[in-house]
Amino acid sequence: YIEDVLLNRCSNATERMLQFAATLDPKSGPCNLRRKGQAAGGAAKKKDNGKAWRNEKVGKRLEYALVHGIDEFCIADTEECRTSGSFASCLEIIEGPLMDGMNVVGDLFGAGKMFLPQVIKSARVMKKSVGHLLPFMQAAKDAAGDTSSSSAGTFLIATVKGDVHDIGKNIVAVVLGCNNFKVIDIGVMCPCQTILDAVKENNADILGLSGLITPSLDEMVTVGKEMEKAGLKIPLLIGGATTSKMHTAVKMAPVYSGGVVHVLDASRAVPVAQTLMDMTKRPEFLDDIKETYEEMREEFFAGLEDRKYLSLAKARESVTLPDFSSAEHKPVKPKFLGTKALKDVPIADVIPYIDWNPFFQVWQLRGRYPNRGYPKIFNDENVGKEAKKLFDEANAMLDQMKNQKQLTLNGLLAFYACNAVGDDIEVYNGEDAASGKRCSFHTIRQQAEKDTEEPYMALSDFIAPKDSNVTDYLGMFVCTAGLGLDKLTQSFKKNNDDYSYIMAEALADRLAEAFAELLHAQVRKDHWGYAPDESLNADDLLKVKYQGIRPAPGYPSQPDHTEKATMWDLMKCKEEIGVELTESFAMLPAASVSGLYFGGKSAEYFNVGKIEKDQVEEYASRKGMDVATVEKWLGQNLAYHVE
Repeated sequence: YIEDVLLNRCSNATERMLQFAATLDPKSGPCNLRRKGQAAGGAAKKKDNGKAWRNEKVGKRLEYALVHGIDEFCIADTEECRTSGSFASCLEIIEGPLMDGMNVVGDLFGAGKMFLPQVIKSARVMKKSVGHLLPFMQAAKDAAGDTSSSSAGTFLIATVKGDVHDIGKNIVAVVLGCNNFKVIDIGVMCPCQTILDAVKENNADILGLSGLITPSLDEMVTVGKEMEKAGLKIPLLIGGATTSKMHTAVKMAPVYSGGVVHVLDASRAVPVAQTLMDMTKRPEFLDDIKETYEEMREEFFAGLEDRKYLSLAKARESVTLPDFSSAEHKPVKPKFLGTKALKDVPIADVIPYIDWNPFFQVWQLRGRYPNRGYPKIFNDENVGKEAKKLFDEANAMLDQMKNQKQLTLNGLLAFYACNAVGDDIEVYNGEDAASGKRCSFHTIRQQAEKDTEEPYMALSDFIAPKDSNVTDYLGMFVCTAGLGLDKLTQSFKKNNDDYSYIMAEALADRLAEAFAELLHAQVRKDHWGYAPDESLNADDLLKVKYQGIRPAPGYPSQPDHTEKATMWDLMKCKEEIGVELTESFAMLPAASVSGLYFGGKSAEYFNVGKIEKDQVEEYASRKGMDVATVEKWLGQNLAYHVE
């Protein structure tokens, strides 16, 4: 064991040595090691059953439980610490065995010797133990008139206005808490003023902003500007799936002078926060960040000048539409027009469609080649064992969700007759154009110059044009696995069980995506029926080997989130299945998925990329919006800079 640690032979050497050390008699000498219960020079009286650590003194038992994430005995051991007389105060228990354990956890995690699921389990032990001690500590403080606190710093964290996603934020909060930060989590959909008020009220040392959808990027800029106006000087950390180092450099850093840092994931948040709390290191650290961001901004603006774009008219000329009246491309009429609700879909029907790869990414478990991805990750020398353990625990929770019906899965499908008119898709009231236009979906065309002869696509290219006199069809869907999730996670939070509530959120997200996959398969083979003989396995589905696509508004093929409003008005999503939109067009519940269905053989996924002002102006006119509003919603896709 010692040589494995000294020579760094394997990734879990430290953990293995700790486990081995816990089995030894503390009175044995360095040259005469013996296991607990073994007489000097004799044989062991009984085989270790994995509970030998329970024979340690209570402080060591508590430290061991924390390092290994074992919460079975933590309340009883914490109470024994409090009442045994071995510790002068509750604070001494926290600063002693609990922090000793957390320091080991922090060191192992920072060194890559411990993984996020293990850290979250350790945090669960810490929270339960501290939660047990808090009432006694508060009573002692009240009696002494003491209002002081001790921590590595106060970190306030929030998901910005209009955004409801918080799994990543919750993980960051837990990991920071493990490193002795006082974390104030003010939740999701937080307006700017609420965030600023909370910063002042809690005397925060650092503010962290999180967001998943692209409109959150603009909201973060707004918060940064208001922080500058308010004269705040605390560092601002930016994170979330939609954020990037480039956006932080170009949009965030120029509006706030107190220091802005993009943080990629939870493992990076701790060293950044610790450095920012060290006043001898902070100035140089922020100066380095500032210099890096200045260089990135120069590269960004130089790139805008170098990139070439076609005019919108030229881009349209590049497209040759298929013959929609031909046998190959003739649209198939769905079995029904209008909406169809699918309520209380069994979880068991959805589970086979789960893509587990994003699940492991949430937990920051990544296998190395050739063991990347599920299920090969289980063979990875470094993370395989922990990945398999996490997978088994996830499936145990899925069984519980299924058997106890803790989540409700609702879906909504719709099909409408339609035609393309330019870059828009006209949806009709009835069977064809003669029934009159009901609404329009607006699409956006690629304009960035290509090195190939490929066409410059828009989603409307996949729909028969109105002047072809061929009636086409557009499908759409919304599905959720989030109904009941709040109640479930609140029960875990009440018990200080971070691990279980983060697990529940991650599984609900996977179920929602799997539900979308199941619905699409049913649409292709039955409801729409344009591929009735399709026979694909789960791997084929993930590789998109089927006919048709299901792009979502706000994503690469149509980056405008506001198009969701047309879907919701058309399908009555809130009334039918209980899924609503926030002001930034995020879906509530958060574990929800929506999109459009294109069934033609010519339909394919593509990335719109950057677009020029001629298209922005025409798009605004078609949507009945002013140009500034469209520029706000499409900010990440503009080929020009807007202040």
